[in-house]
Amino acid sequence: MTEARVSFKDMCARFDVTPRTLRYYEYIELIAPEREGRARFYGPREIARLTLILRGRRWGFSLEEIRQWLEIYDQRGTVAQLRETLTMADRQIEHLRSEVRQTERAIAELQEMRDGVAKHLEEHGDGAD
Repeated sequence: MTEARVSFKDMCARFDVTPRTLRYYEYIELIAPEREGRARFYGPREIARLTLILRGRRWGFSLEEIRQWLEIYDQRGTVAQLRETLTMADRQIEHLRSEVRQTERAIAELQEMRDGVAKHLEEHGDGAD
């Protein structure tokens, strides 16, 4: 059984996105709702696309990367898109791991500085030098 169409307002609520975000995704042609006058309605295809867009954003992909990935499905089908998914995921996993390493170094440096300041205050008191 196919899912019924979802209104603009319900789409925003369902995915916890702002109306501005939803309109922007439409403007840049990541989604294409059906229109009846000024009203917008989203069917199963657009619901699936928005799900993928939001996952991609959460995983750190740019909107342009997501657009290209969605176009692969439209132009070449599921298998090509799945192959590209592996490539993109591998690349993004390495990028995120690099960011984690950089963050861990920054935390260690900040902790070292913080501990040094705390030690200085313990040894010299709270008074001004």
